[in-house]
Amino acid sequence: MKDEIYVNKPLSFSRIMELLDQHPDLKKISCPPSLYSRISPKYLQALEELGVTVVSVEKKGRPRKYTEKDAENIQELLKSGHNPQEIAEIMSIPLKTVYYLKGSRLKPGRKMKYDTLKVKKVKNLYKNGVPAKDISKDLKIPLRTVYSLLKR
Repeated sequence: MKDEIYVNKPLSFSRIMELLDQHPDLKKISCPPSLYSRISPKYLQALEELGVTVVSVEKKGRPRKYTEKDAENIQELLKSGHNPQEIAEIMSIPLKTVYYLKGSRLKPGRKMKYDTLKVKKVKNLYKNGVPAKDISKDLKIPLRTVYSLLKR
């Protein structure tokens, strides 16, 4: 039997009894921080008296494939003038991973069609009591877009 287990479901009285029945020589229970904070202090004390410690585990899951050193190497290669495609070939890693480790997005998002001045103008007109339909006609902006700009 195991003397250490990992749980990801709340520890109730019945759950604790079930675990103790299944693992009579249990010494340690590990759980995520979100679950640990919700465990009753009475349950923690009772388990402690039985010789079972409950600990919070920060990182549970798949370990990282690339280290901080890999990210530093990518930064150095970028500074020395290599492009991401060349770096991917040099380090034998996927191009998408190069972009991820260099800390930037692969593609920039859509550009805003209306700049901040236009948005402010729409908001000011609306605030001064001009109906959205009139703003749409005056500024030659679709009505749906006017409502969208007002939400920004």
